[in-house]
Amino acid sequence: MNKPIRISPWKWIPSLYIAEGIPYCAVNTLPVLFYCELGISIPEITACTGLLSLPWMIRPFWSPFVDIFSTKRRWTLAMQMLMTACMLLVALCLPTSFFFASTLSVFACMAFFSATHDIAADGFYMLALTEKQQADFVGIRSTFYKVATVLGQGGLTLLAGWLEGRGMAPSGAWAVVFYCLTGIFFSIWLWHTQTLPRLADDHPAGGTTVTDIIRNFAMTFVSFFRKRHIAAALAFMLLFRLPEAMCGKMVAIFMKTPLEDGGLGMSLTEIGFANGTIGVIALLAGGVLGGLAIGRGGLGRWLWPMALSLALPCVVYCLLAIWPTADFSLICVAVGFEQFGYGFGLTALMMYMIYFARGESETSHYAFCIAFSMAGIMLPGMAAGWIFERISEFGISGFSHGNSFEIYFWFVMVCCLTTFAACVIAGPSIREITEKQNK
Repeated sequence: MNKPIRISPWKWIPSLYIAEGIPYCAVNTLPVLFYCELGISIPEITACTGLLSLPWMIRPFWSPFVDIFSTKRRWTLAMQMLMTACMLLVALCLPTSFFFASTLSVFACMAFFSATHDIAADGFYMLALTEKQQADFVGIRSTFYKVATVLGQGGLTLLAGWLEGRGMAPSGAWAVVFYCLTGIFFSIWLWHTQTLPRLADDHPAGGTTVTDIIRNFAMTFVSFFRKRHIAAALAFMLLFRLPEAMCGKMVAIFMKTPLEDGGLGMSLTEIGFANGTIGVIALLAGGVLGGLAIGRGGLGRWLWPMALSLALPCVVYCLLAIWPTADFSLICVAVGFEQFGYGFGLTALMMYMIYFARGESETSHYAFCIAFSMAGIMLPGMAAGWIFERISEFGISGFSHGNSFEIYFWFVMVCCLTTFAACVIAGPSIREITEKQNK
């Protein structure tokens, strides 16, 4: 175990976790908005931007290689510089006629660099701090990751909306946003070259070969699928969040679509505030309350209330589609209610994965759980635009004269049945896990 480091963790932990959060938002949130503004079809937006989540989902497959090639400090700094270059390339490509293919390619690279950066940065955090320091700063790292989320989902969207409100074309406004991101990330990289400690224990893993890594990974992967109740666990991880997966990127598109086309006709400034500020705060509050609830009553007691909390608040989008409104305060209340429910309900899945992963190879098994839960969001989310387009083509009589968003969000409510089915399937394993925790 390293001795406490001389450079104060306050000098680099906040900025390190801001550097983790911003690229995730830049890849997974912002493109939905500006592709929608720049005329890309909804199926293309959801399919292509959904696929960009893949590097975060499969990062357990290459995370061991970070340990044997170079140091975690070098990996962290290198990925930050590469992400800076990607942000600059996005800014340069946006005003071009081939912006869609070019920016998607750059975002794919940025996603890979960001996922690799997360591996190295989290490893550096564990290596640089004592166990006590890790416990002391776990809340700090989480807080500044959320600060990055507010900046990414809220602040940058507000900036783009402000620029467009002053007459700038969408492509130019978003290019300015990514130029600003380039400057921010270059400053973070420069700061970390001076503040990230140089650790004696931070060196490539000696005596480990690529063959060893592949063999050990295969053994760990096989052992994961031999765990008791694995089929029920996979069903729970893949299906529990299906309603949220189907809402996902479609909510931002719904907000941006004009009122006359069945959407809410919100400006980027309004979307940035509603999703990036109200939504994030409500999500955090729901997560905190969910953690307190499970801490006192246990997962078994709170599973169904949390399942209902995650699934049923999606009805707010049905109501907004049935009765579209320009009342911004009402929309903010709806977003806050839905995100609070999601944060509260998601706690059940996170706690289940923690419990299920315990035992031999706990860290690796938890990484696999995260990967499968992300697949449960990514794959349905990629199909959301295609489903919406089919609804738009055929429509269903009796739904507000064929309002496609109304029909789509009723379809989302039907998807809530999969959340409840997942709870039924995983019920025996959850009861067994809960009994073990109580002993």
